[in-house]
Amino acid sequence: MSEKRKKYDREFREGAVRIVHETGKPIAQVARDLGVNEGTLGNWVTRDREAREGRGELSRDDVEELKRLRGEVAELRMERVIYSPLVGCL
Repeated sequence: MSEKRKKYDREFREGAVRIVHETGKPIAQVARDLGVNEGTLGNWVTRDREAREGRGELSRDDVEELKRLRGEVAELRMERVIYSPLVGCL
């Protein structure tokens, strides 16, 4: 017989995640205290972290800017190599 999944409202999920963050207790302990599956609470904490900090991925605009800036740095390095010996001649 299959087990029926529990539904938790948004307020409960947010409160559980807040307890993990504010107390510094392990997810497993908070999950036991609240009667929630450890994996479920872990998923909530992970989603919250990703929502706050992002997934560590660069947006398309960031990638384009990074390419542009790397090109600019390479150009400036070349100029420095070419023009720095000339500075002593002036």
